[in-house]
Amino acid sequence: MVREVGADPVPDGRAARRDRNRAAVLDAVVALFGEDDLDPSPEQVAVRSGVSLRSVYRYFEDREGLLRAAIDRQVGEVLPLLHLHAIGRGPLRRRVDELVEARLRLYEAVAPAARAARRGATTNAVLRDQVELTRRVLREQFERQFAPELDPLTPGRRDAVAAAGDALCQIETLDLYRVHRGFSVAQTRELLAEALLLLLGATDR
Repeated sequence: MVREVGADPVPDGRAARRDRNRAAVLDAVVALFGEDDLDPSPEQVAVRSGVSLRSVYRYFEDREGLLRAAIDRQVGEVLPLLHLHAIGRGPLRRRVDELVEARLRLYEAVAPAARAARRGATTNAVLRDQVELTRRVLREQFERQFAPELDPLTPGRRDAVAAAGDALCQIETLDLYRVHRGFSVAQTRELLAEALLLLLGATDR
């Protein structure tokens, strides 16, 4: 929403304030995710963001809508982390290292929100769709990155190898490595790369 002053459009003050407050609310939700509060109440979010509870409810219809918007915001911000240079080209070792680094960057950025999304997906169809979309995008990227190894295989073997490799690289598996097994980032990087090289039949190590 804008108003005209001479020839230059100037943002309406109320609209700009609303956008700032809405962003503060979403940032507060993401911050609470990071503290392992995966289902924060609007009251908690209001306190953390400094935005009135009344405004929180004005910006978002319900609690699920609030959580969904926060997850969508974070996903949109981290999508560039998924980028792979020259996807599917180059030596296997380099492609493995590139994929592992991209997945670790993504994991460090979205792990709390991803946990919240998986938790909410059990009862919320929109969140369930978001979780499945993310899984599908990650699988498609895996298959494109390792097409030189996958495409020559028979259909049944290709499906088996792709499914196994994809499972190794999903956010849930990285959660298992980092949180439940207590591996460091360096250990996770090394273990994941080694597993992928073994799975894909590396001969250039």
